[in-house]
Amino acid sequence: MEQPYLSIIIPAYKEGERIGRNLLEIDTYLKEKSYTYEIIIVVDGSPDNTAEVARNYALQIPHLAVIENTENHGKGYVVRQGLLAAHGKYRLFLDADGSTSIMHLDSFLPQFEAGYDVVIGSRKIEGSFVQVHQPKYREIMGETGNWLIRIVLGLWSYPDTQCGFKMMSAESAEQVASRMVVDRFGFDFEQIVLSIKLGFKVKQMPVRWMNEEGSTVRLTGPNGFIQVIIDLFKTKLRLLTGAYRIREYTKRKRVA
Repeated sequence: MEQPYLSIIIPAYKEGERIGRNLLEIDTYLKEKSYTYEIIIVVDGSPDNTAEVARNYALQIPHLAVIENTENHGKGYVVRQGLLAAHGKYRLFLDADGSTSIMHLDSFLPQFEAGYDVVIGSRKIEGSFVQVHQPKYREIMGETGNWLIRIVLGLWSYPDTQCGFKMMSAESAEQVASRMVVDRFGFDFEQIVLSIKLGFKVKQMPVRWMNEEGSTVRLTGPNGFIQVIIDLFKTKLRLLTGAYRIREYTKRKRVA
C-alpha cells in the first residue's frame, strides 16, 4: 500500500446524529486537494448507531474506514489506536463534532515544512477565536485544569493542552502513541509532554473553535475533571520513574 500523505483520525462516541455533517465537510475539503489521504473513524464502544452511520458514509466518501470497538475504553485509547493504525506521512486527529474545522489544515500543514513534528491547536493564544463558549462551570473547570497541568508537567507555555485538533508526523505519532497509556481525557497533556520529552519540535497554532453540545465532560466519573487530575499526577509519576521509556528513543536517536 502506498503511504498516503495525510491520515485523519476521528474518535467517535454517541455521534450518530452529527458525525455525518462533519464527514461531509471533510470530504468536500479534501476533494479539492491534490494529495492522497485516508479517513479513519474509531468508534469507542458507542451505544447508539455511530458505527452504522459511519459505515454508511464510507459507501460514498472515498478512503474512509471504520474501526469499531465493542467496549468503551475512552477517548485517549481510541486516539492512540487511530494514530497507530494510520499510514499517513502526517496524522491529524480531530473531534467528531466539528468544533474545530478541517479548514485549519491550510495553516497547519506548512508548519511541518518549517521543521515542526507536532502541531497542536490552541484556543488560548493570539489569533484564536472562541465563537461559542462552553457553559461557565465547564470553563472554570477547564481554567483550573489548565493551570494544574502547566504547573505539574512544566508546560508553562501551553495555555490550552486540551483542544481536540492535533497533528503529528508519522514518526512522532508512532513514538508518542506507542508510549501513551492514559485512556480518558487526560491523554492530551500526556501526548504533548511526551512529544517534548522525546525531542520532537512542537508548534501551537491558533484555532477558531465553537462549543458543540453533547460533551461527556463532568466533575466525576471516568471522563470527569477529577479523573483528569488523577491522570495528571500519574503522568508525572511515570515521567519521574522512567516508565515511558523516553531514554530508549533519545539515546537511539543520538547514536543515529
